[in-house]
Amino acid sequence: MSEKKGLIAEFKEFISKGNVMDLAVGVIIGGAFQAIVTSLCDDVINPAITLLVSVCGGSDLTEMAAGWEIKGIKIGSFISAIINFLIMAIIIFAIVKSFNKLRDIGKKPEAPADPTTKECPFCLSEISIKATRCPHCTSQLDAKKVEVDKKKK
Repeated sequence: MSEKKGLIAEFKEFISKGNVMDLAVGVIIGGAFQAIVTSLCDDVINPAITLLVSVCGGSDLTEMAAGWEIKGIKIGSFISAIINFLIMAIIIFAIVKSFNKLRDIGKKPEAPADPTTKECPFCLSEISIKATRCPHCTSQLDAKKVEVDKKKK
């Protein structure tokens, strides 16, 4: 008999997957970064290009301003967009970090892996755990003697 999961349990399992959280963070950060790019273009680059074209074209700035509505470069607005992005990134980092801690609370720690190497009692070189002869000093290894020597240390 298979046990049916409830809607809430299925939703919890879906949300707890790491790739869903990564996607959500990417969308939010992308939206916040879009504000920086828009501000850079609208507040810094476009006014600078307009000013450059008007000066190189030999037009009087007052005539250009009347026709094209030249606006000044707004560095403050651009810096504000960067600060807003950084604040949002810090908040998202804190949320993801706390979410990962909550997700790891129920997990059991992994058991340490079995050793794959041992130390030769004669030359103190690191050798395979299955070795019966040391490849460095060519000493014959007695498995029982090695275990006794290790316990003495």
